[in-house]
Parts: sequence; structure tokens; C-alpha cells
Amino acid sequence: MFVKKIGIDLGTTNTLVFVPGKGIVINEPSVVAISVLDNKIIAVGNYAKEMIGRAPESIIVSRPLRDGVIADYRVTEAMLKYFINKAIGRFGFYKPEILVSVPAGITSTERRAVIEATINAGAKAAYLVKEPVLAAIGAKIPINSPVGNLILNIGGGTSDVATISLGGIVSWSSARVGGNKIDLAIVEFIKKKHGLAIGERTAELIKIAIGSAVRQSNEEKINVRGRDLTTGYPKTIELSSNDLTDAMQEQLREIVQTVKNVLQETPPELCSDIMDRGIVISGGGALLKNIEILITRITGVPARVADDPLLCVAKGTGIVLDNLEVYKKNIVAKR
Repeated sequence: MFVKKIGIDLGTTNTLVFVPGKGIVINEPSVVAISVLDNKIIAVGNYAKEMIGRAPESIIVSRPLRDGVIADYRVTEAMLKYFINKAIGRFGFYKPEILVSVPAGITSTERRAVIEATINAGAKAAYLVKEPVLAAIGAKIPINSPVGNLILNIGGGTSDVATISLGGIVSWSSARVGGNKIDLAIVEFIKKKHGLAIGERTAELIKIAIGSAVRQSNEEKINVRGRDLTTGYPKTIELSSNDLTDAMQEQLREIVQTVKNVLQETPPELCSDIMDRGIVISGGGALLKNIEILITRITGVPARVADDPLLCVAKGTGIVLDNLEVYKKNIVAKR
């Protein structure tokens, strides 16, 4: 089978690849390992992520995307090439048309960089669509109907919020805060409160295990291992879910403020629709326990987590690829 079209959810943390007729074929970390000696890429995706915090000086493990946009052009291009080849197989004779998700707040320079990297990685044509639109489509929100829908997509690098009606974005806001900054906040909190050094990967695992957006009466607890900053020896401490809630406060406040900014700019008619239909939360950050309770509590608007929140954007790319004519006004750039 010749793959003619591919949808890519190019995320700061994970990259997902959608092939029409097959569904999501790749879901791997956006991580690349490079050998310092000969400047060659030695691993991409899952294998490269395993090296984070464990690699010798001769290997640099990097995330080529920062805050949802390209930070290292050459490495991003190589990563895209790897994922495209993996999706279409080694004997892909035809260059595919590729649709890539981009943050709502992307600049024209950043847009150009994504198009260039996609074309150079092996695309015949590249289309860019804003993440909130794709997330809404993937979450089965009828975006072409004349009613207001509000989507909050919390990714690894950015949180995008948009009010969508009649197929277009009416008001939007984007904050360069997401899962990665929350992980860093947990690292800093444990360092200050317990004098223990842990890695970002450990912070992410703790967040997944017991993290909660609101304080709980029945606290969950977990043992955390790291390096004691005083003695330099390994040490184990006990952390509670409420400790994590305190650690994440600032980042969560920023995400909720982004939602409030969009609600304040949304026309009254659409606001009334959003009160009826609620806020839909997608992206990896939607998996944080009780995130919908926090948003409902502060905004007063009911919020719910989409089905398969991690896959919404990738599924959205597939639906847009199948109906390019219907969604063509949502394509922000193409080449």
C-alpha cells in the first residue's frame, strides 16, 4: 500500500503519526540522541528517551522542540525523517503529503521553519493546522456548526485555548506552559523542600502516579529516590499528592488564566453556548487527575476531559487529511 498522506502531531514531548486507513502508527517521545564525536544521530524516540539522565559525556540527548516550536532545526528535520520513513516503510516510492500540527501562537518565522523541515524530511507538500482546531476535531466537537465550543489543549510545551464556531477560531490564547514546566516545578520543589536532586523523568513518573490538580482529603503517597544535596549519597523520601499539588500551583494558575483570557474575549452569544456545552480538555496534561475540577471551580464553566485526550490532535490530523476541501480554511500555511 502506497502511503500518500500522513498527519503528524509534532509535540514538544511526544510525536504521533497518523496514516489514513491505519490510524495512529507511531507514538514516540520527541527525543534525539546525538554522538558528540562525529555529530551523528544514534537514536530517536523511545530508545533515545531511555538515555535521558543516563548518557555519558560523548552522547547528547536533546528535545529538538521547545514550547511547541523548533529549537534545533537540523535535529528536528532528522527526527521527522526518521518518523516519516518508519510510517511509510523503507520502500515508500512516493513522497507523501504531510499535515503538521502547530501551536496557536506560532509566528511566521516558526511556521516557515516547520514547513522547511517537513519538506526537507521527505514531504511532497506540507500543510500546517493550529493545534486547538485539530484537538477539537479529534475530540469529535462539531466545529462547523454555528455554536461556540471551547477547547483547552495542554501539551508538553504549550497550552492552547480557543473558542471555535462555524469552522474557525473566534478567540484564542496560548501559554508557553505545559507538562514539561510542571515537571521542572516538581524537581525544584523537591530540591527546596527536601534537599533531594531528582531528574525530570522521575518528576514525570511521580506526577503520573499521584499528581492531582486540586488538594485531596485522602492523600496518596509515594517513595521517591534521588541524591541528597547535603551528603551526595542516594536517599529516599516520602511525597504526598498534596505536596505535588502545591508544587504545580503556579503553572496550573497560568493555564487557568489562559482559559479565563479566552472567555473574556468570547462574544456573549458564544459564551452562553460554552456554558451549556462546557470546556473540553485534551492533550497529555488532561491526564492530570482532577484538572477538570480545578478549571470548573475557578471559571464556573463545567469542564470535561475528552476521550483519549493524548490522541485528539493526531486523530484530528487524520480527519482533516480525509476532508482537505472541507477544512481548507483552517490550513494556516501550506507549500
